[in-house]
Amino acid sequence: MKYHRAIWQSICYIAQINNTTCSGLAKMCDLDATIFNPSKRQTPYGQPRWISTATLAKVLHKTNTTPIQFAEIMQMFLDQE
Repeated sequence: MKYHRAIWQSICYIAQINNTTCSGLAKMCDLDATIFNPSKRQTPYGQPRWISTATLAKVLHKTNTTPIQFAEIMQMFLDQE
């Protein structure tokens, strides 16, 4: 599940470089403040919960992050593994 982890790490990184928390990022994107909480990244059965493309699009739009930049951030986390 390295891609799942890299996606969520990338979301947290985007929050950090925008001087906010994951909760603050969610609010900035007009989403529920808990949507990016670590407890919501898996189902109650331990299966990975993937971020929707609509949610990711909101994050990228509100933070002026291009899809290429997001891929580069994700690659940074994948290279750490």
